[in-house]
Amino acid sequence: MIMCTSDFYKNVIAVTNRSLCERPFPEQIERVCNCHPKAIILREKDLPEEEYLLLAEKILNICREYDVPCMLHTYINTARKLEHPFIHLPLFLLKEYQGKLVNFRGIGCSVHSVEDALEAQKLGATYLTAGHIYTTNCKKGLPPRGLKFLWDVCDSVTIPVYAIGGIHPGTEQISEVIARGAAGGCIMSDMMKI
Repeated sequence: MIMCTSDFYKNVIAVTNRSLCERPFPEQIERVCNCHPKAIILREKDLPEEEYLLLAEKILNICREYDVPCMLHTYINTARKLEHPFIHLPLFLLKEYQGKLVNFRGIGCSVHSVEDALEAQKLGATYLTAGHIYTTNCKKGLPPRGLKFLWDVCDSVTIPVYAIGGIHPGTEQISEVIARGAAGGCIMSDMMKI
């Protein structure tokens, strides 16, 4: 089991993937929240929106209890129904919803190039996730974009950038990405096994 240390997790956004959990998902989210990460992105985008809404209600309650910000993912109508002001979108959806996100205080966007980053910022993103930076099982066979890519993205925008892909607790990776200009890093697999 990974031990939670506040110094490390204050720069980490936990990204969910319930299929990686060995325990009930809400229980896993409590364990993650107990580490007090910077935020959680509820990324269960394989769920139909009706099921995602029911799950989001439960997860938002847990996050509120621990005072951990939660970003809903993809489903903008769910966020509106729940009157939740934080959303994370892939770039194609950020483009699609251009001008329709005025009620959101936090808008995250996943980017994979400097051009993506510049476009996302122009479209109103308030933070970015950029990757994948390190080798990761989530992107088997795809070479990582690396720290130079991260530096270029961070240097091109004025909003916070979080590195994503292959970041693990107990390594120097968070320090490495922060040294390249990132605000921190995103972790999925290890956060789903805490």
